[in-house]
Order: sequence, then structure tokens, then C-alpha cells
Amino acid sequence: MALDEPQGEDEVLEEKGITFLISKELLEQAKPIGVDFVHTPSGSGFRLTSALATPESACGGSCSTC
Repeated sequence: MALDEPQGEDEVLEEKGITFLISKELLEQAKPIGVDFVHTPSGSGFRLTSALATPESACGGSCSTC
């Protein structure tokens, strides 16, 4: 997740006043996508969920750094 400006290949979505950008190709692979802000004993932050997530991934996604 990062701050960015829309590019030609991006899908622009708005939810509750927040604008999200995602590559149209990635959106087709990952939808549905959920973005939640969570508070846990170890800290607060964003939790992303998608069809790409696997139960064994530590971060809840399919990132290569998990």
C-alpha cells in the first residue's frame, strides 16, 4: 500500500470519502478486496484481505515478504 497518483491502467474506487487506486489487472485477480484499520495489542494499522490471501501467510496477503 502506498500513496500514488492515478495512472491510465488504474481502477479508481471511492469508499467512505477515501480514494483507492489499483491496477485493473490486479483487481481482476484479487477481488473482492477488503481494507480495514485495526487496533491490536501489538499496534494499529491496515489489514488487507483479498482472494489472493492464503491462510498460511503471516500478513494476510500473498506478498513475497510474508
